[in-house]
Amino acid sequence: MALSSAARFTDSLGNPLSLADPTSVDAVNAFVEGFISCEARAVDVLAAGHDPSPIVQAYCATLHLFAESRDAASNARPFIERAQATAASATPREQRYIAAIAAWAEGDIARAIALHHEQAREHPRDLASLKLGQYHCFNTGDCPGMLRLALASLPAAGDVPYLHGMAAFGYEQCHLMREAEASARRAISMERKEPWAHHALGHVMLTEGRLTEGLAFMRSVSDTWVGLNSFMVTHNWWHVALFLIDLGRDKEALEIYDRQVWGVVKEYSQDQIGAVSLLARFELAGIDVGDRWHDLADHVAVRLDDHVLPFLDLQYLYGLARAGRPEADRLMGNIEAFAPKAPPSARDAWQRVCVPAAHGLRAHARGEFESAIEGLGLALPRLIEIGGSHAQRDLFEQVYLDALIRSGTEATLTGAQGILQRQVNSQPESMRLRRQAEAVYARLGLPAFNR
Repeated sequence: MALSSAARFTDSLGNPLSLADPTSVDAVNAFVEGFISCEARAVDVLAAGHDPSPIVQAYCATLHLFAESRDAASNARPFIERAQATAASATPREQRYIAAIAAWAEGDIARAIALHHEQAREHPRDLASLKLGQYHCFNTGDCPGMLRLALASLPAAGDVPYLHGMAAFGYEQCHLMREAEASARRAISMERKEPWAHHALGHVMLTEGRLTEGLAFMRSVSDTWVGLNSFMVTHNWWHVALFLIDLGRDKEALEIYDRQVWGVVKEYSQDQIGAVSLLARFELAGIDVGDRWHDLADHVAVRLDDHVLPFLDLQYLYGLARAGRPEADRLMGNIEAFAPKAPPSARDAWQRVCVPAAHGLRAHARGEFESAIEGLGLALPRLIEIGGSHAQRDLFEQVYLDALIRSGTEATLTGAQGILQRQVNSQPESMRLRRQAEAVYARLGLPAFNR
């Protein structure tokens, strides 16, 4: 069927489609439904890549960009060009989505976000666009933007459980814990297999120090974590491991790493940074990780020229440095060279946050604690600008705290005490924090004040 006479259909959320091949409807729905539910079937749209329909080509491009690799944009570009070439046959909603994907590929994330906000207002049931907009807001530290996107669609799409999960995470990242929990529980009441809502509620319970409850909840829904994309399944198990570490259940946490976090898709960026983060947290909690860094470093070593997101590069660097790999120095040099050339909307995050944080992380990995304190101390006040969740960015704060403790001067131990006691106060169940606080108080000549 020629594009000039493209047939009109709707996706499963009621959004009009312009398709040259009617058989592509199922593939489009697999992408839309799979994407918003974090299911692996989103990739099924690639099988319809022969269909020149603009929205099919744009969805294929989306999946390539989610590889978060140095080749992602070049791999996506042919699909984007085909979508743009025939965009006149598409609906206004499809045209806006194509423009947003093109902006993403060009590194103009500010424009992409603006287009996703506009889409949420004009077509509030385009939840694939909304979720992608939240992804960009998340990666730039725009937590209110994440929430605005979800709230814009709720009146028109409140029947979709996954939207309540998206709202829940937006609320949680804005520190609105009661609203986050209510939205997550509403999503789960509508659809028990809602892993993003599980994830949001896990965040709430971790933040509020409800560690035993959080572990029990995550495990109670883990039977539904099947058919998901690798990020979602490994990340939810990552959250389970965080609860176990804080509760002092070290052996179980290591088993989660070996079985559920590392090894699902070792080549994927998000699986790699989840593994780096978890190994680092094990060591910061005093848990021996054996030779696990070496296998991870073998897979991270190909990331030296990616520079997709500063949040990713920092964790690649730390993993390489902890494994004692010389590529850590090459990545450090590449970050410094890339930062002043980064896309304008991200340049400050690269130059003023990523570069000093990278110096600090590499120094910590090598036992150079004064340099670690200096680099991370510069970066921490602006850390939100590189994206990641509160729980994910907590890794960098833990590294900084460890550097303060291991530096061991009166001044750094005093700084560590102030940080630690506030954390113990808000996380009374945490055995990890209690152990750290007791050690610091002993070195300061004070009794422990665990409550």
